[in-house]
Amino acid sequence: MFVRVASMSERAVEALVDSVPETVQTAAAAHSFDEAFTLHHRAVFRAAYALVRDSGLAEDVTQEVFLKLYTHIGSLQNEEHVRPWLLRVATNTALNTIRSRSRSGTREEEFVVAATVGAGSGPVGVEADYERRAEIEEARRALSQVKEPMRSCLLLKQQGLSYREIAQTLSVNESNVGSLIARGRKEFTRVYGKIGGRR
Repeated sequence: MFVRVASMSERAVEALVDSVPETVQTAAAAHSFDEAFTLHHRAVFRAAYALVRDSGLAEDVTQEVFLKLYTHIGSLQNEEHVRPWLLRVATNTALNTIRSRSRSGTREEEFVVAATVGAGSGPVGVEADYERRAEIEEARRALSQVKEPMRSCLLLKQQGLSYREIAQTLSVNESNVGSLIARGRKEFTRVYGKIGGRR
């Protein structure tokens, strides 16, 4: 997947640069934009993909994020602010995309699958498939009841982001991320136990 995305980088940069009015473009802005695109494209795509769980949508979100960067590149104070800004914009854009497309369940799928792994061996065939689907649906419902930002922390941690990246992406204090994840897991387990116990 990343090979295909990386190969489209040059075409994507050209398309983004061409889509911005000439009055906005300067040689310095184009150079720093190209550098930021090269350095952070993969991280932005991964952050978007972690939420939308669809490579096509993640590419759309990524292009939108870099278009926003191109128009705001002059307002960023230095290179250290670029990555956190990109990840924050990627998260917000991805969440808006999910809301507008009514696909809130898809971003939780990987967490739900991981949360229900190890549920034990059960019946085989159609019955096992039905039970597995029921477990996944119960886990989705439980996850939807975990409050923000705990839910987003859980999802981003499940996608392999570090505490620092989660903090930057969600604009929360890095020292609070571990606590948010632990509280989110506890709340998920509590709610999932209630939902599963009703069967």
